[in-house]
Amino acid sequence: MERHTFRAILLLLYGAGLRVSEALSLNLADVDLGEAVIVIRDTKFYKTRLVPLGSELNDVMSKYAAQRKRDGRSRNDNAPFFVTKLRARIPIRLIQRAFRRLRAHSGVRRKGGARCQPRLHDLRHAAAVHRLTAWYREGKDVQRLLPLLSTYLGHVDVASTQLYLTMTPELLHEASKRFAKYVFGEVSHD
Repeated sequence: MERHTFRAILLLLYGAGLRVSEALSLNLADVDLGEAVIVIRDTKFYKTRLVPLGSELNDVMSKYAAQRKRDGRSRNDNAPFFVTKLRARIPIRLIQRAFRRLRAHSGVRRKGGARCQPRLHDLRHAAAVHRLTAWYREGKDVQRLLPLLSTYLGHVDVASTQLYLTMTPELLHEASKRFAKYVFGEVSHD
């Protein structure tokens, strides 16, 4: 797998909160960079959903697509969007191995042994927590927006999304500030 491909996948996993299998299953026809949207087909719960991309992430995907084109990769709508040097769809074990190497090279590790180390799927969890934290910072009505986050992530209900929402110091701080405003009657949801 080429470096620019690995980078684009990692940024898509975090930036769009995708499952690894969803990113690796993308075909060219599923990626509409002109409209900044991707189609996730037949997900874990056998649903299809549209996932809008922010402008920075869309730029990253556009640069990847341009490099893919320069490299002479297939332009067939059914061709995989992310491909190996040999033009094949990237198998999940290849990206997992590359992620483990990146973690080792970067010195990113957690206590608790091999089973407790960061996984690619943790990028999806981080995306959900960071989105929630940003909504708190922006003064948004988090309770109203949580079902939208669930839909964006392709979950069947809010309870499934709540499993992703690990309490981080930043999230706790923002939620505490919101609670204090609520207690003292200063909260508004714009």
